[in-house]
Amino acid sequence: MYVRRRSTRTTVTIVAVVAAALAGLALIVIFTNRKVDRELAKPAPPAPPVEPVKVTAKELAGLPRSTTWTKIHKAERDPQPFAANDGLVVHPKVSKVVFSQPGGPPIAVVPTHQLDNPTWLPVIETRPEWMRVLLPSKPNGSTGWIHTGDGKTKQTYSPYQVRINLTARRLTLLKGGQETGSWPVGIGTKETPTPVGRTFLLAALSPPEVTYSPVILPLGTHSEKLETYDGGPGTVGLHGWPDKSVFGKAVSHGCVRLPKEGLDAVSHLPLGTMIIITN
Repeated sequence: MYVRRRSTRTTVTIVAVVAAALAGLALIVIFTNRKVDRELAKPAPPAPPVEPVKVTAKELAGLPRSTTWTKIHKAERDPQPFAANDGLVVHPKVSKVVFSQPGGPPIAVVPTHQLDNPTWLPVIETRPEWMRVLLPSKPNGSTGWIHTGDGKTKQTYSPYQVRINLTARRLTLLKGGQETGSWPVGIGTKETPTPVGRTFLLAALSPPEVTYSPVILPLGTHSEKLETYDGGPGTVGLHGWPDKSVFGKAVSHGCVRLPKEGLDAVSHLPLGTMIIITN
C-alpha cells in the first residue's frame, strides 16, 4: 500500500502557525494581567470631607462663646505647644461652631469679633474643609476645629512670628523665618509668671488715656495664678512701659513689657500672628 508522506515544509509551517498562535495567546494573557495589575494598583479615591454634626438652635444657645472671658471645659489641649505654624490664620465671617474634632460634638461658638477687633485665629492643623485653631479661652492651649467648607471663613497668612524667651528675658521678631528685631523685656515674677506655650495676637487696644502704654496687645493666653486682674479675666498682653529699668527683669503680673522700639514693631503685626513663649 502506498502512503503519501506530508512534506517537511508543510509540517514546519503548521508548527510555526501553532507556535505563533500560542505566543499571541500568551501575550494577550500577559497584557491582560498587566492591565488587571494596573487597575488593582490604582489608589483608592480620597474619602469625602467629613460633614459637621447638625447643631440645633437650642444646642447652639447653650454653647459657651470662645472669648478671652470664658473657659471651654471640653477643649482639647494644644498637642505641640512650642511648634511654629506656617503662618496660616483664619477669620470667621459669621459666628462659627467649634467642634472637638471633625464630625465630633460641638464644644463652643467663636464670634466674629474679640475685644472690638475682628477674630483671627492661628491654624495648627488642617483636614479637607476643616481647620484646627488655637482658641482665646481658658485653659491655656485650648484648641478646637471649625468647618471651613461652607465658605463662611476668610484665610490669609502672617509672615511674622514672635518668640519670647523668659530665661533670656528677650522678645525676638521674625519675618519669613528671619530675625528683624530683638529687645530686652520685662516678664512676670516668680509669683505671677508669664505663661509658656504658643499663643497669638488677639487684639490691639488704644487706651483713651495713656498711662503706661499707648497700645495694649492682648494675647490668647492667661495668667495661671490670677483669675482676674484690673477688672479683666487675667489676660496676658504685650505693652510698653515708661520706666526703662524694668527691661530684662522679672517684674510684672504676667504681661510682657516692651521698650518703645519693640512695641512699635509688634503693634503693626496682623492679628492671629503666632507668639511662642518659652522658658
